[in-house]
Amino acid sequence: MSERPAPPTRDQFKQFYPISTRWNDTDSYGHINNAVHYQLFDTAVNQWLIETGLFDPAQSEAIGLVAETGCRYHGEILFPSVISVGLRIEHLGRSSVRYAIGLFADDREVAAADGFFVHVYVDRHTRRPVPISDSLRQAMSALQV
Repeated sequence: MSERPAPPTRDQFKQFYPISTRWNDTDSYGHINNAVHYQLFDTAVNQWLIETGLFDPAQSEAIGLVAETGCRYHGEILFPSVISVGLRIEHLGRSSVRYAIGLFADDREVAAADGFFVHVYVDRHTRRPVPISDSLRQAMSALQV
């Protein structure tokens, strides 16, 4: 069994989105439920895509479908907290991109959780893979560390 990597720190991410926890995000143990971590990943990635003006959920011809996700938990996140969701690009392929995401509770420098999110770009209608557009590729390149 290999040694577990240390949790990432804020300086390893390029973009941050603050998201407040909600009362219903907690589970019976009093911390943010593990399923909420994936919702935060999805929210940050899609917020960045929409804010860049390169993705319109209702009209873009190419859409990113989730092909793979993963999360490692390093500490609890409690309610109420403001989570800074850190985002960077780990790998940029022909039709896929792998985002790295860190969840930083309140102003902490070390992530309470980190994970990844892989999007494969497909044609909205045929669902067949398509190359990432040059404009989206350029914007994604700016998120690489």
